[in-house]
Amino acid sequence: MKKLLLLFSAIVLVVLSACGGSDSGSGSEGKVEKLVFADAGWNSIRVHNSIAQKIIEEGYGIDTEVTPGSTAATVQGLREGDIDVYMEVWTDNIKKVYNEAIEEGDIKKLSVNFDDNVQGLYVPTYVIEGDPERGIEPMAPDLKTVEDLKNYPELFADPAEPNKGRLINAPSGWAIEKAITKKMESYGLNESFVNFRPGSDAAIVASLADAYKAGEAWVGYYWSPTAVTAKYDLTLLEEPEYDPEVYEKTKATEAPPNDVVVAVHKDIPEAAPDVVDFLSNYETSADLTEQALNYMNKNEEASAEEAAMWWMKENEDVWTSWVPEDVAKKVKDSME
Repeated sequence: MKKLLLLFSAIVLVVLSACGGSDSGSGSEGKVEKLVFADAGWNSIRVHNSIAQKIIEEGYGIDTEVTPGSTAATVQGLREGDIDVYMEVWTDNIKKVYNEAIEEGDIKKLSVNFDDNVQGLYVPTYVIEGDPERGIEPMAPDLKTVEDLKNYPELFADPAEPNKGRLINAPSGWAIEKAITKKMESYGLNESFVNFRPGSDAAIVASLADAYKAGEAWVGYYWSPTAVTAKYDLTLLEEPEYDPEVYEKTKATEAPPNDVVVAVHKDIPEAAPDVVDFLSNYETSADLTEQALNYMNKNEEASAEEAAMWWMKENEDVWTSWVPEDVAKKVKDSME
């Protein structure tokens, strides 16, 4: 009987020990074992993920991993706790969902990563101004605004429907894709342009790169800061000044100012207070972000993680200001 009781007690202890923590929850001493980051599909969020992951893993001794997905899926994952950290929430792209998540207490904003960004529809500058060095004559010298595009459908001819132009939208699943679709309707472009939704960011970049190399016309969505807007001479087509009421109804203005924030699931401040302190200090800029993206651009085989490590060495004064000295030392030692 005593042996049975001892065996039963041992089993209970094992079960209780197993229930004392999870991969993304707190252990018996309140220490998080793992934090899950969101990868919503673009390189700047991957770079910021890698910077934060390096600091968290080496400086705080916490494992990390990344969950990829669309904006909608990853934001929902953040709300439900499947994702713990989101390094680039483009708040105005998902204004309704973001505000709801904040108001309902599902997520917590920690800092503004950067707010000096722009997005919209771009054309290569040579389309408007030409490029004498490449022997390219101006193709549409009077093209200034998004609405002006309806005067030039033949210039941007769609291969499948040559009587219409092709406008490269954002991929389906990206929040901005719906806004651009609405813009096309509001600016009267649907009759003369195909609303082409590529499968990925890489597909947008590939189509731009091919057109740029050939000196051909191209029009499509992109945003800054990115390696793409740094590499290519592009012109952002003008729209009326941002007006909240108009934008809400028709999207027929500039995209709103976008605070790109660092946010976490509601449980993380209690589960990982030291990490939250660090992320609350996390602040960069479009220029700082573009430095890492330029590195990826110049070193075509470089991953986002490699670019992040390069960036941390180049900007030690920036990231070390986010963390205590002992944490900074651990991270620096790991990079030697």
